Amino acid sequence: MLGLESLEGEFVIRDNDEIIRHTKARDLPASFDHLIKFEPRIPEPPHTVNDHVEMSKYAEYLQELMTREKK
Repeated sequence: MLGLESLEGEFVIRDNDEIIRHTKARDLPASFDHLIKFEPRIPEPPHTVNDHVEMSKYAEYLQELMTREKK
């Protein structure tokens, strides 16, 4: 189980009227104004069982990040 801390992809937030891009979810601040883009990197096929388990958690990770929104 990798979790949100190891998630990579494209993550874009707005904080204090600034657009900030990250490639690692662990680099996102504890709070920000808005989550603009959540695009985790999908592992290359063929997917393992562990890949499927991790990908099934993407919606949970999105919800977790949305709780960090201040506005």
